[in-house]
Amino acid sequence: TWENLVGRSRPFWLMYAMFVMVGSGGLITIAQLAPVAGSFAIDKVPLSLLGLTLPTLTLALSIGQVMNGLSRPFFGAVSDRLGRERTMFVAFALEGVAIAFIPYASTPVWFVLCVGLVFFAWGEIFALFPAICTDTYGSRFATANYGMLYTAKGTAALLVPLSSVLVDWTGGWHAVFVVASALNFVAAVLALAALKPLRLRALGAGAATAPASVAHAAE
Repeated sequence: TWENLVGRSRPFWLMYAMFVMVGSGGLITIAQLAPVAGSFAIDKVPLSLLGLTLPTLTLALSIGQVMNGLSRPFFGAVSDRLGRERTMFVAFALEGVAIAFIPYASTPVWFVLCVGLVFFAWGEIFALFPAICTDTYGSRFATANYGMLYTAKGTAALLVPLSSVLVDWTGGWHAVFVVASALNFVAAVLALAALKPLRLRALGAGAATAPASVAHAAE
């Protein structure tokens, strides 16, 4: 029925909103890393790690990309055991903490560590959201469903220029990191307080109206 269709779509739009929150928080942070490192006068300071000596900002971004890649199988495996929403709560909260520390990472080593943690906690959205989308709506149209959900990244990217407006308005980038961190904490709370019960109700409604064989598989 139409009521069941609407009820089952609510988790999707909540996931979409959470994707935008976490995605924009990470993208905004990444966009401001160069100005932050420059303000600390550490962006071009050589830093050695694992036999590599690179300017601090370059090394931080390089390590960040590695951490971004590692986070996807890591959090995917964790969520298989801990549950999607619980893993989202942990990852989003971790990113919120990491972002909050960026404005105080005034030494090269501290800056690289914070940036690596931000990328590590942010990369999981590309593992958890497709997984939870498939869990909720099934595998038959998984590609199309996640393709629609993935447009949230583009929506998040549209919000990034607003961070420059906020910098001009406040005269500094501290407020930007407060907003980016807050978005992650809000998404973390929503994962457990709103998404989990909403998904359970939607799955229950879907199982109740499905044929007996499908309903049994959903139990």
